[in-house]
Amino acid sequence: MKPSRSTPPTLRRTVGRTGRLAVAALALAFGSAGLAACETAPPTLTAQTLVAGLSHPWDLSFTPSGSIIWTERGGRIVRRQANGATNQLAADLSDLWVSGETGLMGVVVDPRFNANRRVYTCQGWTNGSRSDVRVIPWVANAAGTALARQAPIVTGMPASSGRHGGCRLRFDDSGRLYVGTGDATIGTTPQSLTSLGGKVLRVDPDTGAGVAGNPFASSADAITRRIWSYGHRNVQGLAIRPADGTLWSAEHGPDRDDEINRGQSGNHGWDPVPGYNEDVPMTDTTKFPSARTAAWSSGVPTVATSGITWLSGSGWKGWDDRLVVATLKGQSLLIMQPQRNGTVTEIARIYQGSFGRIRTAQLGPDGLLYLTTSNGSNDRIIRITPS
Repeated sequence: MKPSRSTPPTLRRTVGRTGRLAVAALALAFGSAGLAACETAPPTLTAQTLVAGLSHPWDLSFTPSGSIIWTERGGRIVRRQANGATNQLAADLSDLWVSGETGLMGVVVDPRFNANRRVYTCQGWTNGSRSDVRVIPWVANAAGTALARQAPIVTGMPASSGRHGGCRLRFDDSGRLYVGTGDATIGTTPQSLTSLGGKVLRVDPDTGAGVAGNPFASSADAITRRIWSYGHRNVQGLAIRPADGTLWSAEHGPDRDDEINRGQSGNHGWDPVPGYNEDVPMTDTTKFPSARTAAWSSGVPTVATSGITWLSGSGWKGWDDRLVVATLKGQSLLIMQPQRNGTVTEIARIYQGSFGRIRTAQLGPDGLLYLTTSNGSNDRIIRITPS
């Protein structure tokens, strides 16, 4: 497909003679490098479809050799090699449970892939009489044609109708695995420390156990030890900020207040009881005065925030260290700038309506931005190149 070019709107200044003299003085005082540091113009972007004809590609990750591995919600794991060759990976998905928003969801390649060949997925599971959501490790064969299933490392994430199933997976720089989960529209799960629903978990990728430094690491309960943060509704995005190693998350609000959260441990304030009352605040600081407030909230209307990633590298010019947020209902990418007070502010909204619903945004190891769409037919993987 022919690449398309998009230049996001930029702020243009008219500089008079006095302004030109001031700029020249700055250049003399600080040198050209200092002047360049003042420029914040966004890059020009080129969008190219890498793969088309997909059905709900949910997430993607990268092997050290540059291959993309992605999941499709209905039950496919596929690889695209750096040379463009594509093949479905043979994998035992006989117990996959697909219902509503739940199915084959998050995927992440182990940072130690060259040594252990491991890939992790998050899926709806059923044995025919009950269902849950679980994290499963796989070992890729040398040819890159098949995945051997290993024992699940996290099971028992709640499932109901298939609504609010989560489930995003990301590693931090220390090799710990984060799991973003949904509350399964069960009102008591977000605040329960003995439920994995409505949480961000931080676990050992080998065992699935909670790790040292988790807020309840000393608990006698194995579920509680896994919890990093709680009081979430439906965590759809996780990303580690390269500038400081902090975790960030995105989640869906009800009819208002989609949230971006700086991934602090503790309570994020969603408590839809009695029943499943979606009229309560996303972050209820009246009921929970110490609840972690959002770094950004959509207000009304919502945009259905999904995958997030941080841009990094000189190629992104004025957008280096900016957060990219994929939106489903909003059908666009939000570009957000971090502030000193820990919040983020929207500075651009791009590709509005160009690709339809966007599920995932992920910065690749090549410094380029990769997207998956979620329209249900002829979905795509799209690569965004800055210039």
